[in-house]
Amino acid sequence: MSTKTRDYFNEHPIYTLSDIAKSLQSVIAKTYRQPYYIKAEIIKLNYYPHSGHCYPELVEKENNKIVAQMRAIIWATQFRAINKAFEKLTGEPLKEGISILCLATVEYSPQYGLALYIQHIEPSFTLGEMVKNKLLTIERLKKEKIFDANKQTILPLVPKRIAIISVETSKGYSDLMTTLTQNNWGYKFDCQLFPAILQGEKAIITISEQLEKIKKELTKFDCVAIIRGGGGDAGLSCYDDYQLAKNVATFPIPVLSGIGHSTNETVTEMVAYSNKITPTEVGYFLIQQFHNFAIQVEDFQNTIFTKTEEILKQNFQSLEEFQNGILRKSEEIIKNSFQKLEHTSQLIKLFTKQIIEKEHNHLKNISKQLELLHPDNILKRGFSITYFNGKTVIDEKELKEGDEIVTKFYRGETQSIIKKST
Repeated sequence: MSTKTRDYFNEHPIYTLSDIAKSLQSVIAKTYRQPYYIKAEIIKLNYYPHSGHCYPELVEKENNKIVAQMRAIIWATQFRAINKAFEKLTGEPLKEGISILCLATVEYSPQYGLALYIQHIEPSFTLGEMVKNKLLTIERLKKEKIFDANKQTILPLVPKRIAIISVETSKGYSDLMTTLTQNNWGYKFDCQLFPAILQGEKAIITISEQLEKIKKELTKFDCVAIIRGGGGDAGLSCYDDYQLAKNVATFPIPVLSGIGHSTNETVTEMVAYSNKITPTEVGYFLIQQFHNFAIQVEDFQNTIFTKTEEILKQNFQSLEEFQNGILRKSEEIIKNSFQKLEHTSQLIKLFTKQIIEKEHNHLKNISKQLELLHPDNILKRGFSITYFNGKTVIDEKELKEGDEIVTKFYRGETQSIIKKST
């Protein structure tokens, strides 16, 4: 501390702010004499193109919560060299939302406070952290048994209604729409855009939000396509995020990915129903589904025509055989029927003759009996018939004394008057 004359308050010395600041500056300069390798995440880049200086805000997180935060400084000349080397290895410039390993000195300025003065950033560490996070995400999804969930969903035979997560001004979205709308076969697709940021921390949030929107209108779509233009591996680290990959893996309809790169497949691409290198390839994939269906229809048509010909041919042969069988059977039936008819006719003649003879004899017998019962034949045998008033008398009670009766004999008749005995 300064040895200048001081004021006191309640017997305690009073220090100026600069006293404290200079003391801290001295302590830190003596304590942190060398540069240190420091691991952190860039939460804000704060690059100023006019001056070329960069003032990153660095954080350390545990369970997604910030446990430490410090500002850093990269002077213009150093930033150009660091950024160039970083972009050469990772394919993209320094940006927010990535983990870095930097070589920095710890310095304290009475005017600007504590800061890390970054001298170098190791790009291989960033790639290594990305790989590490990626492997942890894959392991977690597999442990939860949802890694292949989206691959188990069913893509319709003709995926016509497409929900597209992309940026309207991106080349990837333009390539996809050109491929779909200008296909040579005239296939029609119904596409609806759900705008989202496609890289960095905000990509995780906005893509997930759009997936939730699509889920609320799920019956309107056959599949989802996540589309972006090309980019280096560092820009794709968000697609290795556990939450985003989980949202895609558990989505209830197929998700197609086409995020525009050819190396280091991200976890989101791994868990998607189908991953294509470019948006154009996604378009070709959808068109191919129409082709596959058209081929099936054509195969079905050919099968129907072939089967129809076979059935008609078989039925014609069966009909011809049936007709021939009918003709043969008809001739046989007619012949048999004619024989039966002739036999029956002969039997009828025979039975008729027998019946006539039998009935003739029966009538003859009846005639003889009737002849025997004729009154004349009865009278011949000595019987007589008594009549009273023209009626045959069969009971003497029918007559009274004085009645005049007629008695008929075989030959002749007599008249008598009834006289009752006393």
